[in-house]
Amino acid sequence: MLIIETLLQDWHVIILFFFVAILYSSVGFGGGSSYLAILALSGIFFTQIRATALLCNIVVVSGNAFLFLQEKKIDFNKISPLILFSIPLAFLGGMVQINQRFFFIVLGCTLLFAAITMWISKKIISSEQHSVRVKQIRNAGFGGVIGFISGIVGIGGGVFLAPILHLTNWDTPKKIAATISVFILVNSIAGLIGQYSNPDFKIDWSLTSILLGTVFIGGQIGSRMSSKYFTSAQLKKATAILISFVSVRILWKYLFV
Repeated sequence: MLIIETLLQDWHVIILFFFVAILYSSVGFGGGSSYLAILALSGIFFTQIRATALLCNIVVVSGNAFLFLQEKKIDFNKISPLILFSIPLAFLGGMVQINQRFFFIVLGCTLLFAAITMWISKKIISSEQHSVRVKQIRNAGFGGVIGFISGIVGIGGGVFLAPILHLTNWDTPKKIAATISVFILVNSIAGLIGQYSNPDFKIDWSLTSILLGTVFIGGQIGSRMSSKYFTSAQLKKATAILISFVSVRILWKYLFV
């Protein structure tokens, strides 16, 4: 009975999560930023938003990471510097206790930055190209900062890391997508464990369980599309518009009202 009531009450959130999972998984992402944007407008209590988004992230990118692993697109030697500091710092970020106002201000700024980056970063739609030699210390620094922010807000960090990797020609787009999937997965798990250690940790399992099943199905569909129907450029532009609208609305409410 509770499941039926949840379906009737939150059907629009469930449908949006389904399509977000399809779109994002088709290009190797989890969809955390869009999940946060949707949940921020749904009226769900803010302490539940981060955990719900991270759980959905984990479900979606797990399928992506498995497929990339089968295709041998994951270079663990190259990825390890990125996640060396991101995992512990994502855990610490998840443990941070924040009030509602601070959370939504950080979330609004994060979403706005992500939207601007998605819109202006043309290199994300580049074709296969040769990678360049990268500095491991710099990668570790990027991973650590992104991991901490991701843990606080409740995302995997792919929206921050992807533009950096593309703009620095870190590797071919396919291998970058594989790297992003692994990065999102480990940071989402670390951030969720950190949040679980937080006294404010709460999850509405009646809704979250439905959303997890929804994004699992959507993620399986999207990961097998492999961008046949959605180009990363189309996804990037549409998502940037959605996220920028939500970020401006959040910041207006918590900064100026």
